[in-house]
Amino acid sequence: MTQKVAVIGAGLMGSGIAQVAATGGYDVVLRDVDDDTVRHGMATIEVSTGKLVQKNRLTDADRDAALGRITLTTELDAAADADVVVEAVFERVDVKRSVFAELDRVCGPDAVLATNTSAIPITTIAAATERPEAVVGTHFFSPVPMMALCELVRGQRTSDETLDSARTFAETVGKTCVVVNRDVAGFVTTRLISALVMEAVHLYESGVASAEDIDNACKLGFGHAMGPLATTDLTGVDVLMHASSNIYDETADHKFFPPELLRRMVDAGELGRKSGRGFYTY
Repeated sequence: MTQKVAVIGAGLMGSGIAQVAATGGYDVVLRDVDDDTVRHGMATIEVSTGKLVQKNRLTDADRDAALGRITLTTELDAAADADVVVEAVFERVDVKRSVFAELDRVCGPDAVLATNTSAIPITTIAAATERPEAVVGTHFFSPVPMMALCELVRGQRTSDETLDSARTFAETVGKTCVVVNRDVAGFVTTRLISALVMEAVHLYESGVASAEDIDNACKLGFGHAMGPLATTDLTGVDVLMHASSNIYDETADHKFFPPELLRRMVDAGELGRKSGRGFYTY
């Protein structure tokens, strides 16, 4: 079993990945660019694990042990001896490529370099390194401690050994994996949800139906646990807009082009649950 995991990015996704890795028995380094962000990520983990204790899904002793396995840092060099490195920074290709170029410099030759991107082709990110065979997509879902799925994505040159190591890690932290064998923008899940969300936003924007009725149609008509607009608020309006924009840039398929309303909501800071307002008010 892999002994050490480095998570690069202490936001909601990164802190969630760090939490499940630590509760899964791994020693974890959680890194971000400044102390405040790293401390906020740790506070998020403390709150989340506390809720699991209250729900009897985690014992106090196991929580304390998991928290004790997490080390906070602002130094990327702290990933040097990690067996698996999971990048969870902002969904911009230039930012991710910059991180991977640095990871290529500091990490050991046998390290698995994983990206949590939801839409950017793995091959594009791997090209920033001298070891594209060691780069793989590990697309976790938010909130990471609650969502059971991890989408494993092969880049053009991802090796079988790298994919197997990524699967072992994801399954050890309690996830069920699906494998994307061809490196298309948006993979499987983001392509499906982006197409649905963009059409739902078009229907709402043009006054065809209310947000509540669009979501209820998907829940009651298709058996979805949550409607597409509520899902957008949960994921982040900005996150889904950027993900869909990335797919559109790769494919030129107009169904992925973000509607004007979505762009204006992002400009106005109406980002969903994290800002208190999106398609719904929180």
